[in-house]
Amino acid sequence: MSEEIQTFEQVDKVERKKVFFSFLFPGLFIAIISLIKLIEIELKLDFGTFGILPRTLSGLKGILFSPLIHGDWNHLFNNSIPLFILGGILFYFYKAVAFRVIILSYILSGLYTWISARHSFHIGASGLVYALFGFLFISGFLRKHIPLIALSFLVAFLYGSLIWGILPWKREISWEGHFWGLLVGVILAFFYQKKGPQKKEFIWEDEEEEGDEVVEILKNEKEPRIIYHFRPKDSTNETDD
Repeated sequence: MSEEIQTFEQVDKVERKKVFFSFLFPGLFIAIISLIKLIEIELKLDFGTFGILPRTLSGLKGILFSPLIHGDWNHLFNNSIPLFILGGILFYFYKAVAFRVIILSYILSGLYTWISARHSFHIGASGLVYALFGFLFISGFLRKHIPLIALSFLVAFLYGSLIWGILPWKREISWEGHFWGLLVGVILAFFYQKKGPQKKEFIWEDEEEEGDEVVEILKNEKEPRIIYHFRPKDSTNETDD
């Protein structure tokens, strides 16, 4: 009994550690953008010119800096909550590809906004939020993994209303950044569908190909019994390196 309790405590400790580190990176990113906003206000500066200014050489720097800049505290807060939740979910369930998804979403959503958006400064991390939403929503269905499909529905329930943000309802909102972020996230979900957690599959061993016995007849019994053997698919095909 004591061994079972000890094992449970070890598992619980590992799980809590995994949760902590999953939300650590999103938390650090939110701390950085909050600090940047605080410096901007305290020093009475305007970092808006560091945003994406489409189709200009000076506006290229916005691909790197625009997700770090927000118009006001309300703008920052509205991006921080989904960034923390969706980012934590990404690192918890898709650890193998999390950093790649973050980096590619960060760069590509900004790049396509620079190529196609209106000639105005585009700021905020909402493009990254939409990319995370698109990736998490689509990935579960592509992998046909029941827990991840359930996670997709949860993400849709929490942030399904984001879909309206890709439409040009309000001129002051960068719907182009939302659109490209969502599209990039969906594309990455397809691109990385074979990486990370996968649906567990069982395959029947073939006697001729594998050289292993599939059907065993117990001759020492009065009535022969047929026993079918199966084994889980090789785990190396299920996870990322």
